[in-house]
This record gives sequence, structure tokens and C-alpha cells, in this order.
Amino acid sequence: MNMRRLFYFSISIWFMLLTLVFLPYAVATEKPIVVGIFPRRNASLTFTLFKPMTEYLSRALGREVKLVTPKDFATFWKDVADKKFDLVHYNQYHYVESHQKYGYEVILKNSEFGKNTIRGSIIVRKDSGLKSISDLKGKKIVFGGGPRAMQSYITATYLLREGGLKKGDYLESFANNPPNALLSTYFKKTDAAGSGDVVLSLPNVKKMIKTEELTFLGRSEAYAHLPWAVKGDLSAALKNKIQSTLQGLKNSAEGKTVLKSAKLTGLEIAKDSEFDPHRKIIKAVTGESY
Repeated sequence: MNMRRLFYFSISIWFMLLTLVFLPYAVATEKPIVVGIFPRRNASLTFTLFKPMTEYLSRALGREVKLVTPKDFATFWKDVADKKFDLVHYNQYHYVESHQKYGYEVILKNSEFGKNTIRGSIIVRKDSGLKSISDLKGKKIVFGGGPRAMQSYITATYLLREGGLKKGDYLESFANNPPNALLSTYFKKTDAAGSGDVVLSLPNVKKMIKTEELTFLGRSEAYAHLPWAVKGDLSAALKNKIQSTLQGLKNSAEGKTVLKSAKLTGLEIAKDSEFDPHRKIIKAVTGESY
């Protein structure tokens, strides 16, 4: 090997060593992708359900993914407003408001129990004697999750309005989440519960009560399921990678295990126009335009 070749060989080795030293540092210094999940269930259970998904996403992206599960809706919404989340899973009301105010863009929607739609509902005990929405006049109704809950409050209230009841015709209260609303009605602490219809099928709810003793007094039409959105300033490449990775979970054994942990049968591509029916309902109930 002559001196010229030895020189270039040494330079090549030097650059290789620099790459090995500094590439891991560059990757490590990338900001983590922060994933926020709304408190549909309690925070600890939510963390357990979605941790495998964030770990899978981290491997696919080649960077850290941090999971955040706020304890209540007030904390969750402040984090949304502060744009703390790069990827966020929430209800349809959260999405349309955050899309207009903070620039979040929907990329996916849930499929649960094989359905990519969900209905708002009013649920009562079968032995309650209540036969129609109008029978709830003067009764106690508990709504799961608070006034920002799309199915459990806004759509449920829309059903009450369609049934001829206005605000003040019934006593209104809130539970921390939809399952707790069902429990309140099941144990006869309230006369009816506002909830997404899928809550009656949740395994954790079925373990706690005999759901066959409850029935739907009213159910809305089927609308696009719970959305997933990304922060507006995320790069197109990163947004597309997140979308394709999560949409593709159903195509592998490992991905199906991740979905099963999150109590999902799939994540499907979603677009903003699918949430126009929700905008109409929100306008009718709250007067807000999104």
C-alpha cells in the first residue's frame, strides 16, 4: 500500500469512527415524540393499555416515544392547548376544536369490536320503567366524562333535545368517565347514563356489572369513531410514517397483539370531513361553530 492509498484509508477509518461516536448521540438528542391519550378510562389503566403501542411506534420510528395519560379531562385539555402532544388520541369534540384553534390534523380513527363508527346513547336499567326519552323529565341523568365528552354528553344531550327535553327538565351530573356513569345507573344512584354505546361492551365494565340488566333508551346514528391527530407542525414525512405504522398494526402478529392490548381491532385512515356530522351536533347543543 503506497503512501497516498494509506492516507485515504486512514481518512476513511477516521470518518467511520466519527460516525459511530456521534450518530447515536444525534439520535439520542432528538426530542421524543409525545403521545397523549385522553382519560376515557382511568390514567393507570390507560397507560397499561397503550404502552405496548408507544413501544412499537418507538421501534418503527427509531426514536423515543413518550406516553402521557392525564388524570382528568381538565389536565388533558390544557396539554392539548399547550400543544404538548405530537400525537393525540381523543374524542371528536376535542378534535374539531383543536383542529380549528391549535392546528391538529386527524390521521386515524379507532375500530373497536370490528366497527369504525360509534353512537352516543342514553342508558337505563331494564327494570326502571322508563320507556322513552320524555320519561326522563324530572329524573337524574349522569354523563360520563364531563361537558367535553362527545358521545357521553354532547351527543347524549342531542338525543334528549330530539326527545323534547330542554336544559332544566332533568337533573344533570357528571361521572369521571363513561364506565362510572354506567355504574351509577346500574346501582340506582341515577336514573339514566349518557355514554357511548360501545361502553356496554367493554370487558372491564362487563367484569363489574351485569350489563344485560341495562338497555338503550336512545341511540344516535353511527358516526366516525374516536380520532387520532398529529400536531400541525410535524413534518409530512414523520406524520406519514406514524400514520402508516399504526394503520399497519393489523397486518402482523406483533401488531395485532399491540391492538389487543389497547382494546382495538384496528386503526383506520381518517379525514377531516368525516367529523362534519359532529360539528353539526356540537353547534346544535353548545352553539359553538367548528
